This record gives sequence, structure tokens and C-alpha cells, in this order.
Amino acid sequence: MTETETNAYDVVVLGAGPVGENVADRTRAAGLTTAVVESELVGGECSYWACMPSKALLRPVIARADARRVPGLRQSVQGPLDAAAVLAHRDYYTSNWKDDGQVGWLDSIGADLHRGHGRLTGPRTVTVTGPDGGERVLTARHAVAVCTGSRAALPGLPGLDAVKPWTSREATSSHTVPGRLIVIGGGVVATEMATVWQALGSQVTLLVRGKGLLPRMEPFAGELIAEALKEAGADVRTGTSVESVTRENGTVVAVTGTGERIEADELLFATGRAPRTDDIGLESIGLDPGSWLPVDDSLRVSGHDWLYAVGDVNHRALLTHQGKYQARIAGAAIAARATGETLLAEPWGAHAATADHTAVPQVVFTDPEAAAVGLSLVEAEEAGHRVRAVDVDLSTVSGAGLYADGYQGRARMVVDVEDEILRGVTFVGPGVGELIHSATIAVAGQVPVSRLWHAVPSYPTISEVWLRLLEAYRDA
Repeated sequence: MTETETNAYDVVVLGAGPVGENVADRTRAAGLTTAVVESELVGGECSYWACMPSKALLRPVIARADARRVPGLRQSVQGPLDAAAVLAHRDYYTSNWKDDGQVGWLDSIGADLHRGHGRLTGPRTVTVTGPDGGERVLTARHAVAVCTGSRAALPGLPGLDAVKPWTSREATSSHTVPGRLIVIGGGVVATEMATVWQALGSQVTLLVRGKGLLPRMEPFAGELIAEALKEAGADVRTGTSVESVTRENGTVVAVTGTGERIEADELLFATGRAPRTDDIGLESIGLDPGSWLPVDDSLRVSGHDWLYAVGDVNHRALLTHQGKYQARIAGAAIAARATGETLLAEPWGAHAATADHTAVPQVVFTDPEAAAVGLSLVEAEEAGHRVRAVDVDLSTVSGAGLYADGYQGRARMVVDVEDEILRGVTFVGPGVGELIHSATIAVAGQVPVSRLWHAVPSYPTISEVWLRLLEAYRDA
């Protein structure tokens, strides 16, 4: 094959995580030749250091908690978890950090994998430096899609590098259980990893700068999860800043804003994410290295009609499932533009990632689970909607009582009183993660409250909370 045949493609995808894989899947399905560039493992952060390992770690924790709430079963599950078995189960779901299966899938769709570090070196051009130091230039006839994701953001504390703190990667891949673990942060990673390691035998201290956990959800979500973590034995401290950290003879010491010294074996920072765009050659096309990449609803970067930024890098919704949704939209948009088809870019059109604005779902796999979609009450009010929040105690639903003795949970429906559609829904309680897709359909579909009355929930399930929410809205 000639050099041009080897290096010229219709589309070049930078990053082979779930987002890049889905862009490639859609462009290949449209008949466009596609190259995928990856510097680490095909499958990306989600497969090896985030979604899959964290949920594999959490599943036995949640299953044991559920079993302890069931009469006739609770006495059988009072002992500790088998930490070695839990970690081995996690290893299985990461394929032991080998990507053969994911590489085989890329091969099956006809995409070409180029291993190495890819950098933009001009418009429609990506130069890949391979593991052996050799370079290969890839050119794209139609589009380059940046799907490089995000990484853990660490604060600028002096001496932090010498401490060698955990980030989400170490927290999901550790093969040992630390005796004491400090978790700094109050978001999803912090709460999920505090749940895991406390259950596996660590003494967890959770330090939260803000007023509560999960600040982007309804306040009651963080409150219920904080209560549960405390009951499990974790030390949860809100309104606590960390001013310095050191490691002394193997022991980590965190000093708070009040001067208190807290000691542990490991320290996890879960304080946000940063885009992986610092070393991908953005300067060669007039963009700032290390920046998020704003896009339109077809995921195209402003001012560059050939450049797409999909997934975490565009900062629209840092969630794997939302990135995959964007990837399907972006792949279809690239194909439509390449083949001269009409672009369906109106809201909810085939080439517009409209859900990013109004219908983003998320599940936090703690005990209890927290699940939400759309806008919280505060967000809806700040967006200018006239809304009313309707709350229901989940313990009043027959299905919840059957699910677990002493069930505790709460549901909120945020209703637009002018259009009588749902702007947001939040559930907190055991097992509610499987409820959220019904709410996502209602929010994304803008289903009127009058029509929801005809969506009859099966009895006796936790889903009957929908009927209770509608009744509360009607009777308010």
C-alpha cells in the first residue's frame, strides 16, 4: 500500500474510549474510512478506571446492604465482605486491564487502530508518535473527532506529588484495602469510593469543603447518603478545607483549615476533572492547550468546520452514557455532512444533542442510591421556569416496603406549571437506579402530566411512586 492509502482517512478519531468507539461505529456504519488513535488501553477510562471497576466494587456492597434489610436473610449476611473476592470480581470486569476484546471489536467494524500519542499538527492532520518513537501522519478528508476525555484534577497544594495521593484511578484499581482512608471531596467519586472502601474494611474519613454531599442534586440526596455513610462507620465532615498534606514514614497527614491533623494510610482526592487536551496539539490550530472545547449541538467546535469535540472534553455532561449519546449524534452529523445529506439540527433532531441541556440522567451507586434526570428545583427556577416541586416519602409505597424493612427514601418531581411537563425528577433510596429511565423518558419526551396518569405502574413495585407523585401534584 502507498503512504497516502495508509495514512489518509475520511475520519480520524483521537481517543478510543467509549466515546471514540461510538463515533467510529457511526462513521464506519456510514461507509466512511476511520482511524482511531489511542495512547493507553482501547476502552478508555470507563472500562478500566471508572464506571466498570467502580460498579463491580459497589455491587457486593449494595447487595449485602439490601440483604440485611430482608427478614429471614439478614442473619446470613452479618459477616464482613470477602475483600479478595470483591477485588478479583473487579479485575474480571476490567479484563485484568487488557484490551484484547475491545481491539477485536474495533477490528470487527473495520476501523484502523493506531497505538501511540496523537497530536494535531494542523487542520485535518494528526501525527501519531508510536511506542517505538516512530511517527505516522494521519490526514482526515472530512473530520477529526477529539474524544480524549478528562482526568482527575488535583489541587495546587505544596508537596502533593511527594504524597502520591490516590485519584479515581488508584481508588478503583487498588489491590489492597487501606486501614485508614481520607477522601477529599463531596461528589460522585467521593461518595461512591467512600461507600466501597468503608464496606471493604477501611476506616474512611470524608472531608467536604461545601455544606453537603452531591451539591448538583437535590439537597435531600446528599443528606440521606451522608446519614447512611455515618451509620456505616465513616466519619463525614462538611465545611472542612484541607490546607496541606504530607506523608511521614508511610502515613499520610492532612491538616485542615482549623489546624487539625488527620492521619491515614492513603488519601484520595476526588475534587473535580480537567480536560485531556493539554498535549494534543491544539495550539497548531489556534486553540488553547488544556482548555475545554465548546461545541454546538452537532458537537462541532466553533470556527473549525472539520473539528468535533465529543464527551468530557466539551464539558457539557461528564458522564459516559451522555458522551456515548453525543458520539452517536456526532458520528451521524459527520456522515451527513460528508455525504451531502440534509442536517437535521433542530432540537431533538437526529444531529442535535438536545438532551445535554434538559434531560441528562445520572445514578450514584451508593447506599442508598441517588438517581436524577433533568433540572433540580433550584436549577429550574434559575433557568426562569415557573415550577412546583412535589415530594413523596418512598417508604409510603407498598413496593418499597416489600423491597426492604425500614425502607428510607424520597422522590421529587419538578413540574413546569405553565406547560405541565416535567423539568426534573430525583429519587433517593435502595434500588432506585432502575427507576430513572422512566423519568428520563418523561423528561426527554416532554410527556404532559395529563398523559402520565395513563402510564399505569405495576403493583406492588417501587415504580408506584409515580402514582403517588401525580396524586400529590393534583392535591396540592
